Order: sequence, then structure tokens, then C-alpha cells
Amino acid sequence: MAETLDTLRSYIKQSRSAMIDLESLLTSIKALAPESGGDGESEKAAALEKWLIEQGFKDIKHYDAPDARVSSGVRPNIVATIPGKSDDFTVWVMAHMDVVPVGELSMWNTDPWTVVEKDGKLYGRGVEDNQQGLVSGVFAALAFLKNGVTPAHTVKLLFMADEEVGSKFGIQYLLTQDLFRKNDVIIIPDGGDPQGETIEIAEKNILWLRVHVKGKQSHGSLPNLGRNAFLASCDLALRLHDLENVFNKHDALFNPDYSTFSPTKCQANVDSINIIPGDGVFYMDCRILPCYTLKEVMQEIDVRCKEIAKKHDVVIEYDTPQAEQSPATPKDAPVVKMIADAVKLVHGKTARTVGIGGGTVGAYLRNKGYHAAVWSSLDETCHQPNEYCVIDNMVADAETLAAIFLAE
Repeated sequence: MAETLDTLRSYIKQSRSAMIDLESLLTSIKALAPESGGDGESEKAAALEKWLIEQGFKDIKHYDAPDARVSSGVRPNIVATIPGKSDDFTVWVMAHMDVVPVGELSMWNTDPWTVVEKDGKLYGRGVEDNQQGLVSGVFAALAFLKNGVTPAHTVKLLFMADEEVGSKFGIQYLLTQDLFRKNDVIIIPDGGDPQGETIEIAEKNILWLRVHVKGKQSHGSLPNLGRNAFLASCDLALRLHDLENVFNKHDALFNPDYSTFSPTKCQANVDSINIIPGDGVFYMDCRILPCYTLKEVMQEIDVRCKEIAKKHDVVIEYDTPQAEQSPATPKDAPVVKMIADAVKLVHGKTARTVGIGGGTVGAYLRNKGYHAAVWSSLDETCHQPNEYCVIDNMVADAETLAAIFLAE
């Protein structure tokens, strides 16, 4: 095995420029969800599939989810398979093709949709989230194809849609397609640390709130004749943020080690300073320790909404664009051991298990009884301006995945 792994690692190291080229291709195609003003992932998926076929991948299948909102009519999900010596279980590497919007363009130092290489890093939207993991998985598998090596177990690369806005057309759809087995090894390279030493086995419960406050508009000089929806929104946002003092347990598995209730997006209301707004919409991003259920959190949210509605004489309605909770993957699950063994073998590092506050597709899988682990070497610049990928990390992660594919 050692000699074979050396051959695979040598191929991956020599593929550095090709990995950069694939990153550049993927970044140049805007794969934004309709919720983000985009047309989905179909163009990006087509370019990726064409590239895979040109490189020698032969077994490629689509599991596309219908979506009438995009011009292609579907949200693409692609599986590329490399048969193994054994098919007793499959080793999955799952990456998503969609990206988030660029945000405030003036905060970028480069064109977000054109990869720029500087000081060992690639800059551009999506280069780290999640194209680094996508490219690492592809080149780990490609090393086997190009060198005529058969992996120990069947390897499947999954390229998903819709991860950034809820996964309805991605992993949630795929979980209805009878693709996975309970003993499969599922690796999600969509989170980690700069050294690649953490294996994520648990996620905080994720709760997104959209809150609509309805009051009464009036002239700015006569606030007594109106019911200020913005004032009520601010009061409610503070009251919901205060839930951190109610659901206040700590868990050292996570960073931060407590539940968070953060006001985030606020929709525009009135067009003039001298108008008391009668309508307002704001959003909350809540990441809640798994020791609490979403049901008990929602009960407290409901109480506070009613209190603020009464105090300001407004109507408050809310819904949950995303609400997910899931159990943890056991620390002794095979996927955890395989990742830890490969990190030790390839890099001489001792990996440890952690929990995260960010949401990945792992939550959906764990809810269905599949043991998934999130791992990669990341600086965690995802969703930020000037997002970057460390090229050495991308190469090293591909080497680690190759070691996992070889493991008996």
C-alpha cells in the first residue's frame, strides 16, 4: 500500500496547475440559487461533467431535481463512480456546486468571478466553499484512474445543488432516491481548520427566522397616529437575541461553545426619513446547542413575539426558512477512524472530533441514520469578501482522500 500511495500522491502533487485550472473554470460560472437572484447550477454542472468525461470518468449519472424557477427546469445532482475491489460499502465524497452571492462588491480586491492566484492562494467566490473540497475529491479519484489503481471500496463523488439555501433540491431530494446504505462512509469536505486536524461529527441545530411586523404608517411628526413597525422590530430583535441568556448551556465540543441568536438581514421599508414605517421584515440566524430541541426554542420565541406584539400594538407573523436539528455521528464511527488514520498516515497529525455552528448537508444525513463526517483543511473564508483557497491545502486534502480510498 505504501508504494501505491506514494504513486498516487506524486500524481496529485504534479496536478497542482490542473487543480488551479479546474478551480478557475468553476469560479467563472455563477451558480447562484433563484433565492439569490441566480439561475441555478446547470451551466456549472455541464462544464464540470464535460471536464470529467474528458479526463476519463466513465460512470456519471444524474439525479436532477425538478425546479420550474430556473431556465433548465432542474437543479442538477451528479454522481461519478469508480468501482472498487469491494462494493460492501461506498466511500462518498460530497461537495456542493452552488455558491453565495458576492455581497458588497467594493470590499473585494479582485473580480469575484475570476480566479486570481497570489501568495499561494486562489481568490474568488466559491474557491473555498465548496470548490476546494470538490476539486480535492476529483483529483484524489483521478489519481486512481490515471494510474490504473483500483480503490479498496467503491468511490462515489457527489456534486450537489442547493446547499447554500436549504438543500431542498440537493441532499434532501437525493435522500429520496435510495442512493445510500447505512454502512457507507460519507465524507463532506465542507468545513475544517487550517491544519486539517478537526473532524466535525456534530452540528448545532440551525433555525432561520423570517419575522414580519405589521403596524400602521404615519407622518414622522405624528408618531402617535402610527404604530412603528421598525421600533417593534428592533425591540423584538433584542428580545430574541436575549434568548442566549435562556438557552445558556455550554458545550466544549463547539466554537463558540454556546447557543447564538443573531439578528441579520433587514428588508427595506419606507423611502423617506419623515415616515413612520407601518411594515417591516427582519431575519434571525440561530445556532442552538443540540441539548435543546427546536420545539422548546420555538415555544419561547412565540411567547416573546406575543409580548412585543401587545406592547407595540402590532401584528407579528414569522416563519422558518430553515429549521434543522440532528444527532451526532459517533466518535468511533468507521468514517471518523478512516479520516483520522489517513490524516495520521499522510501528514503525521492527530485529528480530533469537534462540533460546529455552521450547517452542512451532514445534518440531513444524520437525521436519516447515516454516519457522516465533515473534514478538510480550510482557513474558513467562506461567504466573506476576498474568499480564498490555500493551494497547498487543496493538494494535501486530495492526498488524504486518496489514502482513504486505498484503506481496506
